[in-house]
Amino acid sequence: MSLRLTSSAFDDGEPIPERYGYERENVNPPLTVGGVPDGTKSLVLVVDDPDAEAVAGKVWDHWLVWNVDPDVSEISESWSPGQNGAIEGKNDYGELGYGGPNPSDRRHRYRVLLWALDRELALVAGATRRELGAAMDGHVLAETSLSGTYDPS
Repeated sequence: MSLRLTSSAFDDGEPIPERYGYERENVNPPLTVGGVPDGTKSLVLVVDDPDAEAVAGKVWDHWLVWNVDPDVSEISESWSPGQNGAIEGKNDYGELGYGGPNPSDRRHRYRVLLWALDRELALVAGATRRELGAAMDGHVLAETSLSGTYDPS
């Protein structure tokens, strides 16, 4: 059994509904997690936009969440990680929490990345993607991803 990530809102590679956009309802899409390997102590979830590099000069981080309970199977729409013991980092909007798609130039591809770790991470809320990556180093048991596209309005 391998780590899996799906969404009832969109299929892998398909358009992400507008409501999840930053200038729309700006709520995270629902996600379903499966195949978490034995020995997993926490999950890490990142939503990013690799196509932003052409405009912003870097991959744009939309959501950073760590210490997600490995027993979670559903991350509901408009999920509140803090109520579940998870911790959120600072996205590239300069905010804590989810910041939805908001491409300025053309259709962008967005990735929802999921890692299973062999430990919880000792990071404080507001940590950056770089800090998150350093803390994860050497502790990844499995990883998977889900992608979608979003068009500017």
